[in-house]
Amino acid sequence: MQIPIFTVDAFTNRPFSGNPAAVCLLENDLDEDLHQKIATEMNLSETAFIRKLRPGDDFTKSSCFGLRWFTPANEVPLCGHATLAAAAVLFHVQKNTNSVLTFVTLSGELKARQVEDHIVLDLPLYLTYPQVLQEVEELIKAAVGDMIVQDVRYSPDTKKLLVRLSDSYERSVLEELQVSAQRFLLAEKTGKVKGLILTLKGNPGGKHKGHDFYSRYFAPWYGILEDPVTGSAHAVLSSYWSEQLGKKEMLAFQCSRRGGELKISLRNDGRVDIAGQIAIVLKGNLTF
Repeated sequence: MQIPIFTVDAFTNRPFSGNPAAVCLLENDLDEDLHQKIATEMNLSETAFIRKLRPGDDFTKSSCFGLRWFTPANEVPLCGHATLAAAAVLFHVQKNTNSVLTFVTLSGELKARQVEDHIVLDLPLYLTYPQVLQEVEELIKAAVGDMIVQDVRYSPDTKKLLVRLSDSYERSVLEELQVSAQRFLLAEKTGKVKGLILTLKGNPGGKHKGHDFYSRYFAPWYGILEDPVTGSAHAVLSSYWSEQLGKKEMLAFQCSRRGGELKISLRNDGRVDIAGQIAIVLKGNLTF
């Protein structure tokens, strides 16, 4: 059996930065266990599987496809960067002729469209709520030690904890922070946190002009110690920072070692458009 496979760096226009995802194009149904085996073999934070919804569908002409995402350890309900990667394969490799693609996923229907040199994802927007510090104190200490924390929020829909560092810190402090995400598993005893977002307000007058906020994202609960650039975390960050900054249009930067930039636009229908660029770095076939 042969399956076309691609590696796409998402939320960047340069190869070997941004967030890599593998994308498989399924001409036919795949045995259920093979999805996980392939994702484990690829060993990237996500492997996306695009499938035809009807027998007559065509990767070049159809506008609606099924989409699933697997980490090396398990299936996940939402992955932004692998959706961007999947849309890139359809638009740029398959030369899909539609202006908007719809993906049927575990998080409902997600849409992707091309706008100039970006691909725009239409994602759910997740609200955050104040979090009692005592419940998560140990986890926060494991993450940031004695650093000053300005705000702590929780997103029940995504099980993500948002920890905002003091505005007195520069971006370099977040970038240089040494984190042992493995320790989070011991520190998080409630079972309610499945992802930890560290975030910092941007400094419009600083040397990195133009970014409204910065973040880093950790998900050892899903086998990902640190994710380079995370669309789903920004579906949470967008609602928080929009409220804090009083803005609907924002530019965000995720400060991982690879780094990546996301253009954010809150919509009037309670969802969020997150746009990024891509670089396709590998084209091949899985053979088994």
